[in-house]
Amino acid sequence: MEENKTNSPSDQSGHTQVIEPHSQQHNNTGGPLAAAARDHGTLPTSNDSKEIHTSDDGQDRGFRRIIRNFTPSWFIITMSTGVLSIMLHQLPYNGHWLRVISVIFFVVNLVLFLTFTALSTLRYTLYPRLFLAVLKHPHQSLFLATFPVGLATLVNMTVLVCAPEWGHGLAILAWVLWWIVAVLALTTCFHLTFVIMTHRRGKLEEMTALYLIPIVAVVIAATSGGLVAGAIPNPQHQLWTLVISYILWGVGSPLSWITLTIYFLRMTLHKPLKREVIVSLLLPIGPLSLSGFSIIVLSKVAKHLFLTTHTLPHLSETSPGEVLYIISFFVGLILWGFSIVWFIVAVMMVATSGRFPFNMGWWGFIFPVGVFTLLTITIGEELESRFFKILSCVLTAACVAMWLVIASMTLQRSIKGTMFYAPCLGTDLYGKRTKEHPQAAHKEKV
Repeated sequence: MEENKTNSPSDQSGHTQVIEPHSQQHNNTGGPLAAAARDHGTLPTSNDSKEIHTSDDGQDRGFRRIIRNFTPSWFIITMSTGVLSIMLHQLPYNGHWLRVISVIFFVVNLVLFLTFTALSTLRYTLYPRLFLAVLKHPHQSLFLATFPVGLATLVNMTVLVCAPEWGHGLAILAWVLWWIVAVLALTTCFHLTFVIMTHRRGKLEEMTALYLIPIVAVVIAATSGGLVAGAIPNPQHQLWTLVISYILWGVGSPLSWITLTIYFLRMTLHKPLKREVIVSLLLPIGPLSLSGFSIIVLSKVAKHLFLTTHTLPHLSETSPGEVLYIISFFVGLILWGFSIVWFIVAVMMVATSGRFPFNMGWWGFIFPVGVFTLLTITIGEELESRFFKILSCVLTAACVAMWLVIASMTLQRSIKGTMFYAPCLGTDLYGKRTKEHPQAAHKEKV
């Protein structure tokens, strides 16, 4: 411990410092930092080469410490809240009161997103070196993709709720925001894929389903593009939006299947996931269900738009949009079946894993189940199947119950300060290790 104090430089000015690890103990996945990060719902690998430390003087307490420990993973809350509002709006047996609840969740999600964006902006303004540290962190960087996903849920609800009430002006706003979502999603996906591929890693068993988060951002951008394309008035704008959305789908969906293949290999060759990250087992449901939901949404727009814009004129004997719709529906149905496999396996493994600690990863329960429910709703509408409609209502009720429980637990721990923990910092809200992170205490040197 004394050696750590000697070798750890401190900054008396209260600014952040980048500390290079100086021993093998701090550079393996079994070390104290790894234990702390696993409690937070992330699992760093053996090459987590940098940590950020800040001094604990009077200038870095209270609200500033909240800002310093506000990680990108908080945007998982906006993802889950957003998909819940969409589910409630799209339910087959929904009355006026359900639509009102859907709008309430939409407003809550908007407030949360704006608040989290403001806190993140303050964080990287007050501690600019933190942003580079997060970008280089092999697991914290993955959560940067939650920002465009959260924004995409707001775009979708703007199209579904605001545009029908207040006209094409809101549809144009949603279209502009969709372009931002698409650019951010592609940027995070390509950057984080590059980080994953170039970052030297030790073992396949260190892989988690968190790698799917940047890919989900691209697929949901394609989904939002389909909804936006059906709302904007200009047919040419609709067509270009639809074409780009198909390209986004082509970027995200096959990439997610490749990643799932590697993840399946990891799950079959190595030991089950640690209890702290067991909730990530549900994440594979997300890109599969979202890909199915997205391609059906896109094909429904294409079915009408291709006739209006005379797209693919060489196919004069048949409607290309109709053909595309039929193929897309069966692709969505197949992906629904593939999602069932991961769903059942995830539920069984979570149920048999015993008690596991509460962390931000619990919010990962809602979004994958939510997009699976949206695909179920869509299939039920197209088939006019009572089975799929009833199943979607059951899944929606389960998601609402999970949201209420997890939100209450998050609020309780936020008040206590134990939710504000940044793995790349090694500190909690109060600048000390809580009961959830006891083994990483010696890494916090200021």
